Amino acid sequence: MAAGFLMRLDDGMLEYFREIVDEAVTRFGISRAEAVARVNERYGGVEISPYPDLMCHELPEYWAYGLYYRRNADGRLPTGDEEADAGIDFTALERRPAPPKDSPAWTLPSEE
Repeated sequence: MAAGFLMRLDDGMLEYFREIVDEAVTRFGISRAEAVARVNERYGGVEISPYPDLMCHELPEYWAYGLYYRRNADGRLPTGDEEADAGIDFTALERRPAPPKDSPAWTLPSEE
């Protein structure tokens, strides 16, 4: 279990998932432990191919937004691209709840 992630990752994908976590921490002000837990909840049971997995066609910030927000009423999800996200009202987006604290997705010690 590298860097707290539950899925098997080669070095390239490990770096890619670390970038997703970094984006979530920076953009949403959540702890690294919570960001890793969100990744684990979503992808922990998924087989990830070696780098570059199909996921890599999107920037890490795209996946970070998907871990933190639900799609808005018109089905759009922020991408991290300022131009593409120009019409999105971020205050109207519903945040996804963090995994429950007793979930196995929490693999890093809480930073609180």
